[in-house]
Amino acid sequence: MEAVCGKVALITGTTYGIGAAYVKDLFQNGLKACTMSDIDPKGQELADEMNCKYGEGKALFIQADAIQKDALECVFEKNMQTFKGLDIVVNNAGILRDSLWEQTIDLNIKSTIHGSLLGIKYMGKNNGGNGGTVVNTSSILGMQPCFGCPVYTGTKHFVIGFDRSMGSPFFFNLTGVKFLTICPGVTETPMVWDADKWTLQGFPGLGQELAALLQSMPTQTTQPIAEGLRKMLNEGENGSVWVGEDNMFYEVEIPDRKTFKKKIC
Repeated sequence: MEAVCGKVALITGTTYGIGAAYVKDLFQNGLKACTMSDIDPKGQELADEMNCKYGEGKALFIQADAIQKDALECVFEKNMQTFKGLDIVVNNAGILRDSLWEQTIDLNIKSTIHGSLLGIKYMGKNNGGNGGTVVNTSSILGMQPCFGCPVYTGTKHFVIGFDRSMGSPFFFNLTGVKFLTICPGVTETPMVWDADKWTLQGFPGLGQELAALLQSMPTQTTQPIAEGLRKMLNEGENGSVWVGEDNMFYEVEIPDRKTFKKKIC
């Protein structure tokens, strides 16, 4: 049975790209209701489409900047007021903008932490909830260096470390909330095709280097990532990390650090 059937989800960054694909795919596979949030008010159009297709009142769109703590908490509160429950949180909102490195850290790291803690607040058994699942968004660049966008890359490394730590028995036994990490590869979304504006300022040619690197990687549509999210929700163990790249989706095994020791001849 699909893990999403009859469930209520809250997803950030849903107006375009991967987030919009999540909403469509989850509803197609039995999602009961979804609270959708994005800074772009055009997200209401997708909510209207979902309500028309699956029943009025199934999708709730709230315009909000996930960086703003009060705004993000308001999204969770309105979800609870409207749907009286919450089972799945997907912290999907993010940016690749090393040129705006403080904003990148605020959205990719701080809002991920805040959204995760709000997920526990509203789903955690320690807070009177039924447990649930938090999915946080890293990237394939969260598992490798990338000189073209070191700030973005660092934020995505953070997500993996945070989720693997939150996905420990200590937190799960207390809250009943499972943590999963999704790492998309290069995906055809508006985020990916304007590298000259992304990179740290003062380093001539860095944007071209980043663009060349990304263009050398296999690209994919958003649909395989949306399908992968469902696979994670169905099969993913607490703390697990999953990659969606080149139309493939798979769990990764991160080695113990003790195996990293450089051999000295």
